[in-house]
Amino acid sequence: MSSYWIPRLVIGAPQGRSGKTTVTLGILAALTTSKKLKIQPFKKGPDFIDPSWMTQVTGRNCRNLDSFLMTKEDVKRAFARGAFDADIAVVEGAMGLFDGVDIEGSGSTAEIAKAICSPVVLVVDATRMTRSIAALVKGFQDFDENVLIAGVILNKIARPRHENMLRAVIDHYCGIPVLGAIPKGQQFIIPDRHLGLIPANEDDELNLAVQKVGEAAGNYLDLDKLLEIAAGAKAIELDEPYISNISDDTETSQGLKPVVGIIKDRAFSFYYPENIEAIKDAGAEIVIIDALRDKKLPYINALYIGGGFPEVFAAQLQSNESLRSDINSAVEAGMPVYAECGGLMYLCQRLIYHGLAYDMVGVLPCDVQMVDKPQGHGYMIADVIDENPFFPAGAKIKGHEFHHSRVINLNYQAAKFAYRVERGFGIDGKNDGMIYKNVLATYNHIHALSVKEWAANLVNRAAEYRQIP
Repeated sequence: MSSYWIPRLVIGAPQGRSGKTTVTLGILAALTTSKKLKIQPFKKGPDFIDPSWMTQVTGRNCRNLDSFLMTKEDVKRAFARGAFDADIAVVEGAMGLFDGVDIEGSGSTAEIAKAICSPVVLVVDATRMTRSIAALVKGFQDFDENVLIAGVILNKIARPRHENMLRAVIDHYCGIPVLGAIPKGQQFIIPDRHLGLIPANEDDELNLAVQKVGEAAGNYLDLDKLLEIAAGAKAIELDEPYISNISDDTETSQGLKPVVGIIKDRAFSFYYPENIEAIKDAGAEIVIIDALRDKKLPYINALYIGGGFPEVFAAQLQSNESLRSDINSAVEAGMPVYAECGGLMYLCQRLIYHGLAYDMVGVLPCDVQMVDKPQGHGYMIADVIDENPFFPAGAKIKGHEFHHSRVINLNYQAAKFAYRVERGFGIDGKNDGMIYKNVLATYNHIHALSVKEWAANLVNRAAEYRQIP
């Protein structure tokens, strides 16, 4: 057993759209600038978008904590490993505090708060509410005795009299502090895109909006009281050490590291930090590839293509014909490739967006088309049913999907599937994980802490490919 302690907060809410992201970004920005603190941000759940903004604000890679994908011990280790050299950790929740995948609240923000022994600050949208807010807050305080609601932040306050009434009733009936009140008009809004919010690296102009919300947080929130609450968190007890004991200079038995290329750019930006770290820990060297700018494929032994918004950059991806040709040739030569969602789209024949068709890498026997409504949204469980480069038959793969693209013109005679979908949609409602030679392309986003054999298998396939004459 070992223990770990750091000041920490979980930012929760009674429901989605209460202002958690606004408030969390404001707290991060204010503590970073005015208090000069090193803040480790976390996001509850499998989201990629909010973490991109939290990373932008703090200068530290935001990490995800997810009790559906991870065991309780994995959540604790992921938290401790991510935050070990920070001054404070801040976790943004998702949906309502107690909302999960079942009536027990499995996978909820509350579960994360309990796992990491963190006090919770509740963000409440106070629109058209006065005394009733006390009933709401009191209900959250009493719902689970193991979740500490340590304070409230009021959002969308109408006027000073409104704020005074809310503060008085919370003090009288709930006995916890109001840590700030944000007036209407101070909300930080990131324009919606079909998957939610725009990633931070896609709109540089919005950095000014982040700066403004940080200034608003400094004006309207009690930062000192927030820090006091964070410092009151209890130590986390861990069954195992949280720092990897695999050094960065690990080599394979052949004495040379296999090289794994990762396409990471504006089109493909959805990567969990732990996935990349797991590949390094498994003994590989990482080479980052920009599919929009790099004209040739560098020397690599395997390729990992994550998710993102390839449709937004479809014309640029198509125009980089030399890189697409290199990837096609490498696939035909047997190079192992693992592709998720946007990566699957890139490997198809064509990508159809707003009525226009763009040529992609062209190794999978299908096209992909963007549509208005989500085709798959939520957690996913897949059973491995066929031989593939990365997982044994019989394995069960947990992950999540969120895509507005669908596979069309699929040649089922040429297609093989690694997965049968137990929960979720995948490629066609029944199957996911398209196999072509040593390619596995899937709509399922996995986390290395949930699918622990994935990184080692990827690196092993890379090492095998490196030895082919």
